[in-house]
Amino acid sequence: MEFYSNGKLLISGEYVVLDGAKALAIPTKYGQNLTVSTIELPSPKETPKLVWKSYDSNDLIWYQHAFDLASFNAFNSYGDSTSQTLYNLLSEAKRLNPSFLSGETSFEVQTTLGFPQNWGLGSSSTLIHNIALWANVNPYTLLWNAFKGSGYDIACAKHNSPIIYEAQQQQPKVSEINFSPSFSDQLYFVHLNKKQNSRNAITNYNERKGAITNEIKVINAITLEMVKTTSFIDFELLLKEHEQLIAEIIQETPVQQRLFSDYFGQTKSLGAWGGDFILATGNQDTTAYFEAKGYTTVIPFDEMVLSKK
Repeated sequence: MEFYSNGKLLISGEYVVLDGAKALAIPTKYGQNLTVSTIELPSPKETPKLVWKSYDSNDLIWYQHAFDLASFNAFNSYGDSTSQTLYNLLSEAKRLNPSFLSGETSFEVQTTLGFPQNWGLGSSSTLIHNIALWANVNPYTLLWNAFKGSGYDIACAKHNSPIIYEAQQQQPKVSEINFSPSFSDQLYFVHLNKKQNSRNAITNYNERKGAITNEIKVINAITLEMVKTTSFIDFELLLKEHEQLIAEIIQETPVQQRLFSDYFGQTKSLGAWGGDFILATGNQDTTAYFEAKGYTTVIPFDEMVLSKK
């Protein structure tokens, strides 16, 4: 069995999507595979095992572990956080579907990332979605029972075109859209060389936010306008307005003021602020500008975004 899930980027609605705001999100051309095969143990007396191997984008093993399936129903504690997180996910999937990982069958699972781990394109969300496909359980339920999050990344994992996403009381609403701006050749994704911890970012947001009902209404309007505008100048203004609103809510400085005050285009943080990718408007000089500042991963819009043509 083989499963595949798309990576993700959140273009608008970061943080406030947690409180029901409309968010513009895109699945990426980069994702993660999960392959499941049955294996025979050396001795029939051995208890069934789940042998897990995770490969990075260079096809090198970065994690492996053998889980004892005979004791999977009981709580297990592991010395490393990766094994504990994976066990928590698998055991929750099994709780949602008791027939999952039952019986005397042993498995080998191989996961392969299609992007560097520090890119922040959804190494966790693609894993959760792949496990949900394998276990035949609801991926949103698996996410919300095991972690926190809005679920937009799960929606990107399963949809092959940009989406408008919103969730109210953990009820996801997903609308596939056509988001291929006529000025897409002037849009770039720039990696800031720093992986952000989404769970920490969510905690900080919940601690800092105040009453944001009106702000959410404005973000919703910006999101919808981003999708339909045909004006490059208007799109840049929408990015700037969105940055200022979120900056006020989370009490942080926009990335353009902090790092790129001399940049000739407009930049916008994507997802958790402070790391991972940003969106930059620009031209043929954009790549050279960011490379000169030490940011060497600059990906044109059309090379990143998965979209139905």
